Amino acid sequence: MSTILCALHDTVLAQVSNPTPEAPPMADKLMQMGRYFTWLVQLSGITAITYGGGRFAWEKWNGGGLQSPKMVASAMTGGVVATSAGTIMNAVI
Repeated sequence: MSTILCALHDTVLAQVSNPTPEAPPMADKLMQMGRYFTWLVQLSGITAITYGGGRFAWEKWNGGGLQSPKMVASAMTGGVVATSAGTIMNAVI
Protein backbone atom coordinates (compact mmCIF):
# COMPACT_ATOMS: atom_id res chain seq x y z
CA MET A 1 0.00 0.00 0.00
CA SER A 2 2.76 2.47 0.89
CA THR A 3 4.62 1.80 -2.39
CA ILE A 4 1.44 2.60 -4.31
CA LEU A 5 1.04 5.87 -2.40
CA CYS A 6 4.70 6.71 -2.99
CA ALA A 7 4.35 6.06 -6.73
CA LEU A 8 1.14 8.10 -6.85
CA HIS A 9 2.86 10.94 -4.97
CA ASP A 10 5.77 10.98 -7.43
CA THR A 11 3.41 10.84 -10.40
CA VAL A 12 1.34 13.79 -9.15
CA LEU A 13 4.46 15.86 -8.35
CA ALA A 14 5.84 15.17 -11.81
CA GLN A 15 2.70 16.71 -13.36
CA VAL A 16 2.83 19.94 -11.30
CA SER A 17 5.24 22.56 -12.60
CA ASN A 18 6.94 25.21 -10.54
CA PRO A 19 4.99 28.43 -11.26
CA THR A 20 6.96 31.59 -11.98
CA PRO A 21 5.91 34.72 -10.11
CA GLU A 22 4.35 37.54 -12.11
CA ALA A 23 2.95 40.95 -11.28
CA PRO A 24 -0.79 41.25 -10.67
CA PRO A 25 -2.94 42.72 -13.42
CA MET A 26 -2.81 46.52 -13.69
CA ALA A 27 0.12 46.72 -11.24
CA ASP A 28 2.01 49.14 -13.46
CA LYS A 29 -1.00 51.48 -13.64
CA LEU A 30 -1.42 51.39 -9.85
CA MET A 31 2.26 52.19 -9.34
CA GLN A 32 1.99 55.09 -11.80
CA MET A 33 -1.09 56.39 -10.00
CA GLY A 34 0.80 56.20 -6.69
CA ARG A 35 3.69 58.19 -8.15
CA TYR A 36 1.27 60.83 -9.48
CA PHE A 37 -0.42 61.04 -6.09
CA THR A 38 2.96 61.45 -4.36
CA TRP A 39 3.88 64.21 -6.78
CA LEU A 40 0.55 65.96 -6.20
CA VAL A 41 0.91 65.80 -2.40
CA GLN A 42 4.43 67.22 -2.54
CA LEU A 43 3.37 69.99 -4.91
CA SER A 44 0.41 70.95 -2.73
CA GLY A 45 2.61 71.02 0.39
CA ILE A 46 5.19 73.26 -1.26
CA THR A 47 2.45 75.53 -2.58
CA ALA A 48 0.80 75.78 0.85
CA ILE A 49 4.07 76.67 2.59
CA THR A 50 4.95 79.22 -0.10
CA TYR A 51 1.48 80.80 0.10
CA GLY A 52 1.60 80.87 3.90
CA GLY A 53 5.05 82.49 3.86
CA GLY A 54 3.92 85.11 1.35
CA ARG A 55 0.81 85.86 3.36
CA PHE A 56 2.90 86.08 6.52
CA ALA A 57 5.13 88.70 4.85
CA TRP A 58 2.07 90.60 3.58
CA GLU A 59 0.45 90.67 7.04
CA LYS A 60 3.71 91.75 8.62
CA TRP A 61 4.15 94.52 6.04
CA ASN A 62 0.56 95.79 6.40
CA GLY A 63 0.51 95.47 10.20
CA GLY A 64 -2.60 93.29 10.25
CA GLY A 65 -3.42 90.35 12.49
CA LEU A 66 -1.16 87.35 12.08
CA GLN A 67 -3.22 84.43 10.77
CA SER A 68 -0.55 82.97 8.51
CA PRO A 69 1.65 81.24 11.16
CA LYS A 70 -1.26 78.83 11.70
CA MET A 71 -1.38 78.21 7.94
CA VAL A 72 2.34 77.47 7.78
CA ALA A 73 2.13 75.19 10.83
CA SER A 74 -0.85 73.35 9.32
CA ALA A 75 0.97 72.89 6.00
CA MET A 76 4.04 71.53 7.78
CA THR A 77 1.91 69.16 9.85
CA GLY A 78 0.20 67.96 6.68
CA GLY A 79 3.62 67.40 5.11
CA VAL A 80 4.71 65.27 8.07
CA VAL A 81 1.54 63.19 7.83
CA ALA A 82 1.92 62.77 4.05
CA THR A 83 5.59 61.79 4.39
CA SER A 84 4.73 59.26 7.10
CA ALA A 85 1.99 57.77 4.94
CA GLY A 86 4.37 57.55 1.99
CA THR A 87 6.99 55.79 4.10
CA ILE A 88 4.44 53.29 5.39
CA MET A 89 3.12 52.61 1.88
CA ASN A 90 6.65 52.07 0.54
CA ALA A 91 7.25 49.55 3.32
CA VAL A 92 4.02 47.75 2.46
CA ILE A 93 4.80 47.65 -1.26
